[in-house]
Amino acid sequence: MVQYRRFRVAGGCYFFTVNLRNRRSDFLVRYVHELRQSFLYAKSKNDFRIDAMVVLPNHLHAIWTLPEGDDNYPLRWRSIKSHFTRALKQKNISLTRDHRGEYILWQRRYWEHVIRDEKDFEHHVNYIHYNPVKHGYVKHPIEWPHSSIHRFTKTGLLPLTWGNNVNEINQTYGERSPDEVQRNPGIF
Repeated sequence: MVQYRRFRVAGGCYFFTVNLRNRRSDFLVRYVHELRQSFLYAKSKNDFRIDAMVVLPNHLHAIWTLPEGDDNYPLRWRSIKSHFTRALKQKNISLTRDHRGEYILWQRRYWEHVIRDEKDFEHHVNYIHYNPVKHGYVKHPIEWPHSSIHRFTKTGLLPLTWGNNVNEINQTYGERSPDEVQRNPGIF
């Protein structure tokens, strides 16, 4: 079996997509309090900054910055996932196990991307904040309750109407266009 390798940069800024295994599940928003507690628990053990985040029913997107000299984001994700799973078990939520005895809740792997520069950061923040609209949960980004867009608007980084007119914003966000992939296929 091929060893899966992740690109790690000490003190780096990363974009993540983390999914539940059951893509029809709504556990992340139904138990958002337990998810928040899992993040707080992981941060209390190994600090990191959450720059932007959105929680959808079956997946989440986040941008983190790790402390200087630290590149161990897998440790933090393991902590969050296991804490959330234990919290659901404590609430007597029925979770099945796979052949290895692991609970079938989270997808084993997740997507990570090292943020390269300010423009890359901005594109990924936009992707995060627009994601609930993209998936059809709301018409405007500000309507989604589980998003860092509320912090961005409260601090004046974004207007309350950000994303209301889809023609005003770059819709590629964190995803590259087919032209961009063809011009430079090795970026991601």
